[in-house]
Amino acid sequence: MSYGEEITQELCGESDLKDGEMREFDVQGHTILLVKSNGIFSAVGGKCSHYGAPLSKGVLAGDRVRCPWHGACFNIKTGDIEEYPGLDSLPCFKVIVDNGSVFINTSKKVLENAKRVKAMGKQKQGDRSIVAIIGSGAAALVCAETLRQEGYTGRIVMVTREKHLPYDRTKLSKAMNAKASDIYLRPEDFFSSHDIEVLTEKKVVSINTDEGKIKFKDYSTLMYSQLLIATGSSPRELTCPGSDLQNVLSLRTPEDANAISEMAVGKNVVIIGNSFIGMEVAAFLSDKASCVSVIGRSDFPFQSVLGPKVGEVAMKLLKERGVNFYSRTEPREIRGENGQVKEVILKNGTTLPADVVISGIGTIPAASFLKGSRIAMDTRGAIFVDQFMRTSVPDVFAAGDVVSFPLSIMEGHRANIGHWQMAQHHGRIAALNMLNKQVPVNSVPFFWTFLLGKSIRYAGFGEGYTETEVKGNLEEFKFLVFYIKDDFVVAVSSMNFDPIVAQVAEVMLSGRKIAKKEVLSDDFLNLLTIGNAPVKQLA
Repeated sequence: MSYGEEITQELCGESDLKDGEMREFDVQGHTILLVKSNGIFSAVGGKCSHYGAPLSKGVLAGDRVRCPWHGACFNIKTGDIEEYPGLDSLPCFKVIVDNGSVFINTSKKVLENAKRVKAMGKQKQGDRSIVAIIGSGAAALVCAETLRQEGYTGRIVMVTREKHLPYDRTKLSKAMNAKASDIYLRPEDFFSSHDIEVLTEKKVVSINTDEGKIKFKDYSTLMYSQLLIATGSSPRELTCPGSDLQNVLSLRTPEDANAISEMAVGKNVVIIGNSFIGMEVAAFLSDKASCVSVIGRSDFPFQSVLGPKVGEVAMKLLKERGVNFYSRTEPREIRGENGQVKEVILKNGTTLPADVVISGIGTIPAASFLKGSRIAMDTRGAIFVDQFMRTSVPDVFAAGDVVSFPLSIMEGHRANIGHWQMAQHHGRIAALNMLNKQVPVNSVPFFWTFLLGKSIRYAGFGEGYTETEVKGNLEEFKFLVFYIKDDFVVAVSSMNFDPIVAQVAEVMLSGRKIAKKEVLSDDFLNLLTIGNAPVKQLA
């Protein structure tokens, strides 16, 4: 029944849901998720605020549900986002249990909004403090939003060398022809509404941490009370002869993506590098270019992270679409005529015709402007931070791809991780600790790649793994791979095996280690537990 804006609808009987169960319902054309936890019913929006995954297919652990696709987590009692990726929370609905039946009570307005921005404050006159944020990526944006959500009333100034507002960088290699404005994470009026200043095309040249001053290339300066460095990473530059020819490109900005997308149509494209950027670009261009060739030092794509078995699956996918692979080699020279690329000569002697060459040979932390400062960095150029995202200098924080941080699931082992999800988590932790909340970084790395309609998901930290255990069938593109070190699982990857990666992430986050002998069991899903609850029952 419906009375004006108010909506009350019966969902099910009180005994229809077991404790620890969740179920999807349709309420006037909108999906809601009903959950029964510890005997209490609660209801939130049924689709993840990130990319719309059905949360009923995810993982319920305590008072939160984890998305089966990319690992975002939401509180089932409030709808608030508690783990990333994504920015928005879910709508939360009133549940009424009456005479053995469960009802939802809400309004049309609440029901129609699938996403909800957490309440945010504004700047107050008289508060002269300034938080400066260098960068406009995932960590930077989440830091700024978290500050306002947690009641910070000073000035927030985000500065970026790019010409754009914060955008979804993960889409650059997956939807290369997208307009920059179509992948903005927030519209322009969002920033003005919440008193977050965004200064574009401002390149930082140095920071004086003694004075609390940022100096820009245009000779202007910005004073700060607290600083977040969230500059991300920069593409490694090709150094072989001919790498300065026209149409030798790397992918960092929307302009790069659009240029590659336009130039590649009907042309011979050579991609140098067979990791995530290179493979996603190859997949996107496979039905647009006349020929796509991928060059890699390893035997298989993704080999250093996902291993040869998963890499072979990815290679098979792209080969079926006509992509050529040249493994265990690298370019010796790029040749051209009149400054224009014509061919790529490989070290194994092969010559590839090329109209466009795309470099995807990895990244380095974008922190060269810190040389000479008192901010400590490692030999690779990543900024050292502690568990509270603090650098070696008071009131200076850093987050995202640019940092080396202690990874909680690896007992504080330092890591430099270039994941969208982890950068967002860092941004939130940095903001909380700018406000003296004393909240440590505690997240399970979670990332994904998308190739020709198929997703590979990954959770954990597999560096140094010594063996793998495969479940499912690699040939049929339905598999689960456990990465094992010292007889314990350190990471997991999958294709068409949801929500197992999300489930394993929850187990890892709980602090429980998964033993090799557990995954070797035929009944391994029942042995993956959080507390005494089998993972199988959590889905």
